[in-house]
Amino acid sequence: MNSKLKVGVIGLGAWGCNVARCLYENPDCDLVACSDVSESRRALAERNWNTQTAVSLDEMLANFPEIRAIVISTPAVTHFSLAKQALLAGKDVFVEKPFTLKVSHAEELLALAESLGRILMVGHLLEYHPAVNRIREIVQSGELGETYYIYTQRVNLGRIRGDENALWSFAPHDISQILYILGEEPIDVSARGQSFIQNGIEDVVFLSLFFQNRRMAHIHISWLDPHKMRSTTVVGSRKMLVFDDAATTEKLRIYDSGAQTPATCSYGEAIQVRFGDIQIPHLASTEPLKLEFQHFIDCVNHRTTPRSDARDGLRVVRILEAAQKSLEHDGVPISLEHGTVRTAPSKTAVLNRQWTPQLPVFPVAATAVAQA
Repeated sequence: MNSKLKVGVIGLGAWGCNVARCLYENPDCDLVACSDVSESRRALAERNWNTQTAVSLDEMLANFPEIRAIVISTPAVTHFSLAKQALLAGKDVFVEKPFTLKVSHAEELLALAESLGRILMVGHLLEYHPAVNRIREIVQSGELGETYYIYTQRVNLGRIRGDENALWSFAPHDISQILYILGEEPIDVSARGQSFIQNGIEDVVFLSLFFQNRRMAHIHISWLDPHKMRSTTVVGSRKMLVFDDAATTEKLRIYDSGAQTPATCSYGEAIQVRFGDIQIPHLASTEPLKLEFQHFIDCVNHRTTPRSDARDGLRVVRILEAAQKSLEHDGVPISLEHGTVRTAPSKTAVLNRQWTPQLPVFPVAATAVAQA
């Protein structure tokens, strides 16, 4: 298809403006209209990208029927209703993370998109990052040996949200990245966190994922930290690597280091620790967000399944929902089995013979259709 894909963006907050900019700069895209409840944000869109504007998705759909794809970059509490409305209007849809706040909503959107033959893609940005794709290649090739564990840190001071906690705001990045790198899903999860600034909205969370073959992943997320860190470490039986996305250069380092126990001896002192060279691979400098939207445009034009499709979004929401349940019960492990969540109750709950975990309920801000 030679004509440009006509796109509408709903939500012009801090991230929504990045989204609109990338689409405007894409030669295969025609940014027809942008929508936001804020008059000043709509005016900014008209000035910066020479685009039409609308107050709501209803208005956009009514006034710009030529739009073929809708990109949703609004707060998470609005994702389900807006994506459903756009799909029912016959549009292909891109939804920023988190896909939805409930597994049942993610399942409904997946089924709806499939029944209507629509493209539905979730904004799991790190799956399009050149460094993460290189890491996936390295891990899948066996260069690191057996993968032992992964840990990530996504922390900073600021951007404190009131409509979702740190788990739902930050963890989708790292969960989707870990699943993409390993090519498998966890068998159970656990999470502990605390609400220091706003009652009932966790500022810091420590999330652990447990996989088959003893693999583990640990995610530290916080918006209440003195450092700004965006790092991923993968430890294997032969090599290790570190991805520092906050670094301006040399984002990925591979360490030819490890520890081995000789097969003929079981004594601890016989363990051999090896320190080898450090390799710094060359990585493409293309902005990941531009790569992500090029992929979306290509999938819409060629009717192919996106890398981060609705099933990928569902997997991440399923883990988030289980992690939220664990978080609310002080870290009790939650098992993921055949697409269902099975809870292992604490000793106190067993003794009391009662405990009903609650799904997250976040307040809906007055400006719910603007990017938080």
